[in-house]
Amino acid sequence: MATHHNQVKPDADKPALEQDQRAYLERILTACVYDVAEQTPLEAAPILSARMGNHLLLKREDLQPVFSFKLRGAYNRIIRLSEEARQRGVICASAGNHAQGVALSARRLGIEATIVMPRTTPQIKVDAVRRFGGNVVLHGDGYDAASAKAQELIESHGLTYIPPYDHPDVIAGQGTVGMEILHQHPRDIHAVFIPVGGGGLAAGIAVYISQLRPDIRIVAVEPEDAPTLATSLDRDERVRLDQVGLFADGVAVRQVGEHTWPILRRHIDEVVLVSTDEICASIKEVFEETRSILEPAGALGVAGAKKYASGHGIRNETLVAINSGANMNFSRLSHVAERAELGEHREAVLAVTIPERPGAFRRFCETIGERPITEFNYRMADPDTAHVYAGVALQNGSEERHALVDRLREQGYPVLDLTQDEMAKVHVRHMVGGRGHGVADEVVYRFEFPERPGALMQFLASLGGRWNISLFHYRNNGAAYGRVLCGIQVPTEAREAFQEFLHELDYSFVEETDNPAYKLFLS
Repeated sequence: MATHHNQVKPDADKPALEQDQRAYLERILTACVYDVAEQTPLEAAPILSARMGNHLLLKREDLQPVFSFKLRGAYNRIIRLSEEARQRGVICASAGNHAQGVALSARRLGIEATIVMPRTTPQIKVDAVRRFGGNVVLHGDGYDAASAKAQELIESHGLTYIPPYDHPDVIAGQGTVGMEILHQHPRDIHAVFIPVGGGGLAAGIAVYISQLRPDIRIVAVEPEDAPTLATSLDRDERVRLDQVGLFADGVAVRQVGEHTWPILRRHIDEVVLVSTDEICASIKEVFEETRSILEPAGALGVAGAKKYASGHGIRNETLVAINSGANMNFSRLSHVAERAELGEHREAVLAVTIPERPGAFRRFCETIGERPITEFNYRMADPDTAHVYAGVALQNGSEERHALVDRLREQGYPVLDLTQDEMAKVHVRHMVGGRGHGVADEVVYRFEFPERPGALMQFLASLGGRWNISLFHYRNNGAAYGRVLCGIQVPTEAREAFQEFLHELDYSFVEETDNPAYKLFLS
């Protein structure tokens, strides 16, 4: 398990630090957030708790009016502006949750808000900011260009910049999440798991809880490809990363804040790093628990709690995970669903070479056994061999995957285990196939059949050993019907008999042999 422990060094100026902590405690207790923000529920998660062997509580910041905790800090900063600053207006550069928080907060206070967003921002987020009253300025292709434009507007119009995390008022506003947790659950809590980007949320929660309940562990959670805080703690200095991964875009920050760093350095007990697959698995699990869909950054808390409990052997403890946001783009859901099974260790991804002869494909499936097939990509490589890219559902995680690979190799199949291969999972699975080499008499059909356990094996058994499969693509995506693209070698003199066979199958089918896409890419 990738974890980083914070070894806090003795502080040369401890009295000053304690004074700063007391000041933050006062700021949090007097923060003005509830004019716009909700006191969100701290909900039990019985399904996840049973899987983890612990009592997991979800702090539902995804239920805020802007579907994120960011509203708290933005409002607490804006309401404390002078009347002169309010008259000039406020501005921020953001493509995400902070933009919505600033827009709604400013509207509630009757202040004009300018939100600079990259031109690449999804329209759903642009529309949300406008709906909350923000004046949207679209500029550049990324955050840096949008931020530079915001600075230009600040200089030319005297606007006040509202930072997303790096200001004491913002930190205090986010700290009200910690205040609510202790009020809602005054009993024992082993640890609180907090997503970290710039560190505003983690700093606010940590500085509050550590003073009132020092027995509670404060665990920060970051993506493996954006270990900003973990790297800084390892080096005991505020590090700026050259680049960070963008999947969990809500925490894709290359450097923690100047104000947040000393708080995080002092109060974070541990950092847990989680993979993209683990994040996706947590999005799915929270959906199964609550029927709410978290954004990737919003699911970090749950992913971290699961990994921490498993890695440390924690049992029968109370763990709190912050569900920090739910501004998910609908177009990302298919990718999340595909990766979730891998994150839960419920799918193996294998590349297998099999003999090219009638019935070989079916015998390969029989070797796999009764495990549900999630995906099959099959294409003849030459007259003697074929390559299969297979997704196989698992019940017992990695142990079962290793046993399956061993079984296939014992049966003489060359196997590559691609379950941990990022390129294979993101790209290759959608590119398997290509043109056939030496494939004669190929006809291509699309089939649909009711999706149920064993449906794929039943389909292959129906084909029997009479017809040789030369191309095959199948993906189970949870729909009511399984969909297959199948190439079959049928000599001209056998076409009439093959048509009779198709009608006896009792499956819906459409011939695609003359489809121009097939002719261009696959024939």
